[in-house]
Amino acid sequence: MKIKEEINRLPFKNETQKAALNILFTSNWISSQYQKFFNPYGITSQQYHVLSVLRITHPKTISTSEIKARLHDRNSDASRIVDRLTSKGYVKKSVCSEDRRLVDVSLTENGFQLLHEVDRNIDIMNDFSGNLNEREAQTLNELLDKLRSAC
Repeated sequence: MKIKEEINRLPFKNETQKAALNILFTSNWISSQYQKFFNPYGITSQQYHVLSVLRITHPKTISTSEIKARLHDRNSDASRIVDRLTSKGYVKKSVCSEDRRLVDVSLTENGFQLLHEVDRNIDIMNDFSGNLNEREAQTLNELLDKLRSAC
């Protein structure tokens, strides 16, 4: 469906305004699709991203500030997300031996098992953009990179 019909809006001022609103609307739509996907696993998309970061750094531990720097959403509260994952048994925290002000985080075996379970189905979620072929997806990525490089 076209953005104008989707949000039932009067005409846009120009194509730039339309594109900006379309990006925001689509971002929210994608976030909603991911949330629906992760809901049966009992985690949020932000929690999944933290688990993914920890898998990449495994077997090394990583601080919550480093996790935050690697997240897609830099406004996420990494400490709160780690606390929730800890209470679910997916990660463990320890005081950093080099700097006692920092908390080191690592994946537990339960965290690895959850990631393995999600991995079996993640391609289904990643194919939400099945309406785009490889070339269109590449063009979209180039345009979005160009947009972000303007600031």
